[in-house]
Amino acid sequence: MSTEAGGKSRLASLPELETRRLLLRRMTVGDARDVFEYASDPEVARYVMWDAHRSIGDSRSFLNRMIEGYGSGELFSWGMVHKESGRLIGTCGYDRSWVPEHGRAELGYALSSEYWGQGLMTEAVRAVIGFGFEKMKLNKIVARCFAENLASEKVMQKSGMSYEGTQREHVFVRGRYRDLKVYSILRGEYEAS
Repeated sequence: MSTEAGGKSRLASLPELETRRLLLRRMTVGDARDVFEYASDPEVARYVMWDAHRSIGDSRSFLNRMIEGYGSGELFSWGMVHKESGRLIGTCGYDRSWVPEHGRAELGYALSSEYWGQGLMTEAVRAVIGFGFEKMKLNKIVARCFAENLASEKVMQKSGMSYEGTQREHVFVRGRYRDLKVYSILRGEYEAS
């Protein structure tokens, strides 16, 4: 970890993380087809802030933004590769949300609907939380989901996060205001578990 002007810290590189069933790694432009496969799914887009990808070009644009973020050392979002299939099936990480001076970051994730209900996102989130506390030296990790996204809420709970409250009509997405449930985990809670 290094420190930039203004006290902002950053990591020199985004390392690969490995879990029992997943490899978490930097994304590349070569992942465009896999990203498009899940990001164009209306069921996946239903639970995220971004719109479903309409073309492979949308997926390439997303990947170019990720690669640019890696280059600046400000993006800590991994592509999730399913070891058995070799496919990139989602993302998990801290998308430009790291606030080093306050020791906090917000976790975000998305997963191909083909892999829902298998515990893979919980597996990835636990690895990324560990990285946040152990390598990024965070004190608090926050995650939010649309209030009706019960599966995402379960991922947060299974990952050791505690419910903080609901931000009522906090975001305007797809033509309406949406409530967000907020969960978090503190360094002390992580270390105690």
